[in-house]
Amino acid sequence: MKEQDIENMNNIVEQILPTTNEEEMKNLMKELDREQAYREHKCWRQYITVVISIAFVLFQLYATLSGRITAQVLRASHLAFVQALAFLLFPALKKFPRNTLPIYDVLLAVAGASCWLYIVINFHELVRRAGAYTPIDIIVGAVGILILIESCRRIVGLPILIIATSFIIYAFIGPYLPGFLNHRGYSFERVVSHLFFNTEGIMGTPIGACSTFIFLFILFGALLESTGIGQFFIDMCNSIAGGASGGPAKVAVLSSALLGTVSGSSVSNTVGSGSFTIPMMKKLGYHGEFAGAVEAAASTGGQLMPPIMGAAAFLMAESLGLPYITIVKASIIPAMLYFAGIFITVHLEAKKLGLKGLPKSELPAFLPLFLKKGYMVLPLLIIIVFLCMGNTAVYAALMGIAACLIIGIVSSFVDLAQGHRPRFTMDDIVKIMCAAARNIISVAIACAMAGIIIGIVTLTGIGLKFGAGLISISHGVVFITLFLTMISSIILGMGAPTTANYLITSTITAGAIIGLGIEPLAAHMFAFYFGIIADITPPVALAAIAGAAIAGSKPIRTAFQATKLAIGAFIIPYMFVFNPQMLIIGASAGKIIWIVSTALIGMFGISSALEGYSFRKTSIVERVLFIAGGLLCIIPETRSDIVGLVVIAALVIFEIITNKRSSKSVARS
Repeated sequence: MKEQDIENMNNIVEQILPTTNEEEMKNLMKELDREQAYREHKCWRQYITVVISIAFVLFQLYATLSGRITAQVLRASHLAFVQALAFLLFPALKKFPRNTLPIYDVLLAVAGASCWLYIVINFHELVRRAGAYTPIDIIVGAVGILILIESCRRIVGLPILIIATSFIIYAFIGPYLPGFLNHRGYSFERVVSHLFFNTEGIMGTPIGACSTFIFLFILFGALLESTGIGQFFIDMCNSIAGGASGGPAKVAVLSSALLGTVSGSSVSNTVGSGSFTIPMMKKLGYHGEFAGAVEAAASTGGQLMPPIMGAAAFLMAESLGLPYITIVKASIIPAMLYFAGIFITVHLEAKKLGLKGLPKSELPAFLPLFLKKGYMVLPLLIIIVFLCMGNTAVYAALMGIAACLIIGIVSSFVDLAQGHRPRFTMDDIVKIMCAAARNIISVAIACAMAGIIIGIVTLTGIGLKFGAGLISISHGVVFITLFLTMISSIILGMGAPTTANYLITSTITAGAIIGLGIEPLAAHMFAFYFGIIADITPPVALAAIAGAAIAGSKPIRTAFQATKLAIGAFIIPYMFVFNPQMLIIGASAGKIIWIVSTALIGMFGISSALEGYSFRKTSIVERVLFIAGGLLCIIPETRSDIVGLVVIAALVIFEIITNKRSSKSVARS
């Protein structure tokens, strides 16, 4: 991309909206995304967190490469680092200054880390005693749980905190509750020991996944971001779609899909790419609500995009006992349909408003850009290749990290040879390590809190009871159970980060669907999808609020518009629950092609109905027929597909003919 091209685009952005200022974008992320509201230490305080972060990363790499650290010791050590950094980096309240470090946070950091180091230091003694816990053990465990809860309040947010604490309370008050909620009750010592020391509690499967391959992929993401791949994705999408009708909106959809492969937050994704795409959309003629909604809907979909899915893919693989590559393959078609639905709606809106694309003079040329910076995607391709070859996620992540390092070193030598400052210095490596350590904090705390929920579920058996209760309310009718699960997942997912989102929804709601004989992978994906789209569903809709802030539009209107754009996310999960072949489960290549083709046509029909436009403005009758045909194409039955295709084809032919006739009439007059 030429420097003049970049300068032209930056000038356009600056003329449109003052909130595209980098500092303002940073403040917006910190306001809406708890994970970004960290302290930026200066002087001696900075060195404390830097040293701990570097030690954290090196410890994790040593544990992975050596394989000498036992699972419990690794998990406890991981949590010790996380708890120390949590209180050193994140203030008690968002409004508190971020350039100070109160003594109480230092004490909490030391106490939180010490509780988990207690397990590390006394590991052999605890194993030897085999469940015979002393009063000191229980005190340490109780303090560790309380400090973990406080770190969750600061960083992850209230949804998972309220749920986890409710589960803890439930463990004590169960004997006094009626119906299926009743259980025999457990002592304080039993609850604390089960949650803190047992691998069915906080140190269970979620934190096990977090302390191994999730951390490696977080480090990989930090390395990849340091190469400038985010801007490269935006530039590439501009070169591909920027000149088409409604170009910037299509760029927003494509770039958010690509950024979703490395981003772990829908809010960060919205702000990161939206600071460029939203002003461009407004300049082109899109309304502020629509511009903000496009970016929010697309960015939220980034969390559904393989191979990482906001780290949920790894947890899903662990929870279901499936190979990681199975989760990746299963998520491809639903994610593709989600983005296709938004892309079609954006195209129809552009056609309806008569919007053109950006001038070619303002767009980067595809081939020169790809030849110059295409190497940036090599680490992603390497990970995908190694996964497809049947290697473990850990091995693939290590290969991706190695590729990033090699590319960074080679690029630095090229920079030096050209007389430029190297882009991959020791200072950059330190910053990458600090970013990786900081980014894992919210994920680890969410995993630990999920461990509390899972621990109480295994202790009391409430998971099976909840599923049975949901089935009882729906009288065993599959569609009603799915609808209730959808509502529950959206509510539970409001305001929760991606990882916490999956852990909450899969633990609490997925079991009800599985109880009806639904494929477990489809059930987990169903709950996850609806938990994720809570980020654009009113009233919370954090991603939509971020998009509205950049667009200068009203948040609720933007959220409703984003919900309409993401209508596919409300339909696709039902499709793969009733037809697991969409998840590439026991499906032939021909069947997959048929499913995808009819689903895409169905998405076109539904989008046309919602937009009131296909090849021309549609009447109410045509809109009703379009939505009926679209739904028939989406229903996983061959006969309904054929009927739906006939309906949509007839409507399209009718509109093309009438459109030509009206054009001739206008020309004659």
